[in-house]
Amino acid sequence: MATRVRIGCAGWSIPRQHAHLFGPGESMLARYATRFDAVEINSSFYRPHQARTYERWAASVPRGFRFSVKVPKAASHERGLRATGPVLDRFLDESAGLGGRLGGYLLQLPPGLALEPRTASTFFRAFRRRSEAPLACEPRHASWFTAQADALLERHGVSRAAADPARVPGADRPASTARWRYWRWHGSPRIYYSEYSDEALQALAAAVRAAGRQGAWIVFDNTAHGFAVADAARMQRLLE
Repeated sequence: MATRVRIGCAGWSIPRQHAHLFGPGESMLARYATRFDAVEINSSFYRPHQARTYERWAASVPRGFRFSVKVPKAASHERGLRATGPVLDRFLDESAGLGGRLGGYLLQLPPGLALEPRTASTFFRAFRRRSEAPLACEPRHASWFTAQADALLERHGVSRAAADPARVPGADRPASTARWRYWRWHGSPRIYYSEYSDEALQALAAAVRAAGRQGAWIVFDNTAHGFAVADAARMQRLLE
C-alpha cells in the first residue's frame, strides 16, 4: 500500500508467551525492533530521562526504526498546558538524544481539560518554537472535537490522535486534516487489558487504508496482559 504504516506498542516489553515473535538482540528493545519499526515511549510521561538514555535507545535499533515520545504530565496534567516553557525545554533537550530516530511526540490530555483556545494556542506556539517534529494530541474532553478545535490544531501543525475506546463521539478517528495519522488502541472493552477481535482489527486496517498517502502510526496500549504485542503482530499481517 502507498501509505507508510508503522505498527508498534506502548513500550517494548516482550511477554514470555510471545517471545517467539522476535529475533535475538542484546537488549529487550533490540529484540523488539526485530519485529516492529515503531514504539511509543510512555515512561517520559512520568519521569525525565537523560539525553544519553535516549541516545542509547536510538543506538539499539535499526536505522529505519522510529520512536514517539509522550510529553510529560507536568505539562499536560499538572499545569494544564500553562507556563510550560521550562518543562518543554528540559523534555525536548533530553529527547533530542534520539536524533534521526525521533518520529514525533504524543500529547495526551486529561479527561477534564476542556479546550481553552488561548491557552492551547500559547502552548502549541511554545512547542513549535522549540520543535518542528510531528505532534499528535490525544484530547479526552468533548470540547476538543469541534470545527474550532480542528482549525486550531491544524493552524499549529498538530494532529489529533484517534483513540479506542473513544470517550466522546469522533474520538476514534483522526482529525480529517491530520498530517500525522496516529491511532492509539488501549484495549476494549476493558482498557489496557482486553484483546482485540479479528473484526475490530480488520476495521482498523480498513480505516488506515482509507487514510490515503499520509503517514500512519498504530500503537497498541493494551499491555496489561501482553495482548499489545499479539495484536500488533496480527495488524502487521492484515496490512501486508
